[in-house]
Amino acid sequence: MLDDKPGDDLPFTRLPTAERPAHAPGNHPKIPPAKVGILLANLGTPDGYDYWSMRRYLSEFLSDRRVIDYAPWKWQPLLQLIILSKRPFSSGAAYKSIWNEERDESPLMTITREQTSRIAAEMATTYGDRVEVDFCMRYGNPSTRSKVDELVNKGCQKILFFPLYPQYAGATSATANDEFFRALMVQKWQPAARTVPAYFDHPMYIEALARSVERAYAAAAKKPEILVVSYHGMPQRYLTSGDPYHCQCQKNTRLLKERLGWDDTQITTTFQSVFGPEEWLKPYTVDEVARLAKEDGKKSIAVIAPAFSADCIETLEEINEEIRESFEHAGGEDFTYIPCLNDDDAHIAALCQVIGDNLKGWLD
Repeated sequence: MLDDKPGDDLPFTRLPTAERPAHAPGNHPKIPPAKVGILLANLGTPDGYDYWSMRRYLSEFLSDRRVIDYAPWKWQPLLQLIILSKRPFSSGAAYKSIWNEERDESPLMTITREQTSRIAAEMATTYGDRVEVDFCMRYGNPSTRSKVDELVNKGCQKILFFPLYPQYAGATSATANDEFFRALMVQKWQPAARTVPAYFDHPMYIEALARSVERAYAAAAKKPEILVVSYHGMPQRYLTSGDPYHCQCQKNTRLLKERLGWDDTQITTTFQSVFGPEEWLKPYTVDEVARLAKEDGKKSIAVIAPAFSADCIETLEEINEEIRESFEHAGGEDFTYIPCLNDDDAHIAALCQVIGDNLKGWLD
C-alpha cells in the first residue's frame, strides 16, 4: 500500500478525487490522490520519414553528448552542414520501408504502445488505481518531459523510470535517465524517483529469450547451424573508459547459451550499427555473417538482437535487409531473423516482474 502512515505530511493521500486538503483555505489548489507513476522509456522515433521530420529527429539524437561525445565546436558544424544535409534522405528511405502506414508511425512506436498497454493492464490487476503507467521516448515524441508533467498532474508523487534497455550503456540507459532527471528539475513539487537498472541477467528475461529461439528453430525449414547474437555497437574506447555494456552483452549471450544447453560452436556474439571512422566493438555483425558463409561454410544461420526490447529500424531494416543481404551475397542460403520479444507474453511477464521488484517499499 502507499506510504501514508500517520504523521506523514500528506493528509490528502487517500482522497478519491482531486480535493483541497483538510483545513486548507478556499484558494488552495485541489490536489489529486497520491499515486505511483511507472514511466517506460525507449530510444525514440521520427514523426515521419520525410526530410524535415528525419532531420529534426537525427539532429536531436546525434547532438546528444552521450551518443557522440566529440567537442561541439568540432562536431556540430560537421553534423549540421554535411551529415544532416544528406542522411535524412537515406534514413527516411529506410524508415519508409518499414513504416506502419495504417497508423502512420514507426514500428517502434506501435510496439512500445502495445507493451505499455499490456503492462498497464497487469499493473492495474495487481495494484488497482494506485498506479499510472505511460511511456516516453528519449528523442522525438512523446517526450520525457511531457510525460513526467502528465504523471505529476495526475498525482504521481513517486515515479519509477524504466529505460527499456536490457543492458546498460551510457548512450542508452544513462542518457534516458539524464532526460528524466532534467524533467524532474522543472517540477514545482518534485516526485520521489527511482530508475530501473539493467535487467539482461534476470532469469525471466533469459527464459523469454530462450523460448523465442526455440520457437524459431522449431519453425525453421532448415535448422540454423549457428545463432548470431547481434547487439548494437559502440566505440571501443567507451569500453576502455568504463562503460559496462560490452561485458553485459557477453554475459547475456553466455546465460542464453547455458539456458539453451548449447556449446560455443552453436552461438556467437557480434555488434552492429557502426557509425563514423573510429573502431567500434567487434566483430561487426555485417562482416561476421559474411565470414561465416565464406570461411566457415555456414549455409544456414539465425540472428537475434537482445539489445532491443522492440523491433525497430536496426532490426527490421538493418538486420533483416542489410545483414541478410551480406550473408546471402557471401554464399549463405537460409537466413532466419528472430524478432525482438516485443509484446510476447513471456516478455511482458518478465518486465512486470522487474517493475514489481523495483516498486518494493513503494507499493506492496
